[in-house]
Order: sequence, then C-alpha cells, then structure tokens
Amino acid sequence: MKLEVRDIRKSFGDTEVLHGISFEVENGRALGLLGRNGAGKTTTIRVLMDVFRPNAGEVLMDGKKFVPKDYKIGYLPEERGLYPKKKVLEQMVYLANLRGMGTREARRSGKEWLERLEIGEYADRKLETLSKGNQQKVQLAQTLICNPDIIILDEPFSGLDPVNSQILKDVVREQIGLSRLVIFSSHQMGYVEEFCEEIAIINHGEIVLNGNLKQIKHEAGQNRLTLSAVNYRPEALAERITEKFAELVKVVQVRKEYLILEGACSDAKKQLLAALSQSDIDVAQVGNYEPSLNDIFVAKAGDEA
Repeated sequence: MKLEVRDIRKSFGDTEVLHGISFEVENGRALGLLGRNGAGKTTTIRVLMDVFRPNAGEVLMDGKKFVPKDYKIGYLPEERGLYPKKKVLEQMVYLANLRGMGTREARRSGKEWLERLEIGEYADRKLETLSKGNQQKVQLAQTLICNPDIIILDEPFSGLDPVNSQILKDVVREQIGLSRLVIFSSHQMGYVEEFCEEIAIINHGEIVLNGNLKQIKHEAGQNRLTLSAVNYRPEALAERITEKFAELVKVVQVRKEYLILEGACSDAKKQLLAALSQSDIDVAQVGNYEPSLNDIFVAKAGDEA
C-alpha cells in the first residue's frame, strides 16, 4: 500500500490552516509527522481520517482516491476518547462492534491486547480507576483491536513511564514488521528517530521538510564538522576560530564541549587541520558532524522557540 497526500488545503472560515500539504508513506514503513503545537499535524490527520474535508487537494491509496471506510484503520488521537465510567473490556468490545467487528472476535482480540500490554488484570475495572499510563495503554489496545492495516498514532507516548514506553516501542516495531502502514506524530524526537524511515515536518501549515531521514541527516551534515581543543573552552575557541580561520570555516553553534563548524568548501576539514597544526590551538577532537533529528527540527520549525 502507498498513501499519497497531495497539495491538501484546509480553511476554517476565512483562515487557511493547511497550505498545500504533500507527503507519502508506504506499508512496512513509518512516517514521522512532526511540528510544533498548532502547526497543523492534527488537522492533517483529521483530513486523512475524513473527519475534515479539504478545500483542495487529494488523498490517494495506490493511485486511487482514499476512502477511509474501505480500510481497517487504527487511530490513537492525542485527545483520548474512551469512557471513564465504563469497564475496560466492555467498552473495547462496544467500540469494536461499531467498527464492524463481531462480539466474540472483539472479546478475544481485546483480551489478547490487554495481556500483550500487561494490563489484562484490569479488563473488568472501570477505566477511571486506572493510572494515566494504563489508561493510555487501554487506548492503544483499542487502536489495535481490529488488526488494522493503517495505524495513526498521535503522541502515543504521552503519560507513559520508561517501562511502559518500552512496551509500546516493542508493539510499534512489531506492527511495522507486520507491514502495517504507520503514521507517527510525536514531540519526542528520540522515538521518531527509532521508528521512522521517513519524516515530514509541518510549520505554519506548510511542509518545510520531507523525505528519507537518513538522507536528510546526511545532507544536513555535509561540509559540517565538530571541533574541540585542550587549551580553549568552546566560547573562547569560537572567537579564536572566527579570528584566525574565517576564510575556511564559520562557527554554526557553540555546544557545551565542542563547536559545530561549517566549511567554506568540500575539503575545508583537510585545510583546517593543516592550518590548526600551525596554530596555538591544541586540538582534542575533530570529526564529521551528523545532526540529530532534534537539531534538524529546530532549524526548520524552531523560529518561535
């Protein structure tokens, strides 16, 4: 399966909030949909789910119009929507029935997922009696109860401690391995880096970066290097580099233990090393720089940070 989002525009009244959103994702892979609060992530997801109709653009599945009701979709919204005063398994079965699943199969699958997520003992308890983390796991079990082909997870790690986060990570990896099509929205970049081969960053309702994460990181790190010195702290080293070697490199960022430099040409690293050997700077470390996803996100969508 290949899901394509093409030039989606969405307005509320006279205000356009999505300005031509485009990206694609295939089954067996996960797409990280990233953006600051209010960037347009949830609106984009609701367009995919046919909750909102776009004013322009289209969503395709394998080249044809995507009709959500024709697919089994597991959707974990950021705003949780279960019934606090209803028993856990009872409401899971009810909601699965609404999605066309038979009661017997829903009870079997619901129990399996509750056990898989280590909350089987709470099947007959009211949801409101569970901790926030366990309520979140019930929501995840509800998302997966119908064995979906498409899984959309909006901030799935919210409220989970490290142990439960690991359980969820294992489940997400398992679903990707089962060739599900996964869209994963989260502010926690470390999780996105673990799961997602592709990313799409939304800022102010526009896609500002989209593509293969490894390739994006490689391109973002081109002509950049890290440098630290034995005899200079980073702030002083930055001043010294700017003073002596401005024609070769510029200081991009001063980190706690090292500098990030950008070369003026493809062999700047080689030239800088030669120049440093003739200077008073005692080099502790010099290396190629590969940005983290967080670095990339801040550069592309951190204009208001």
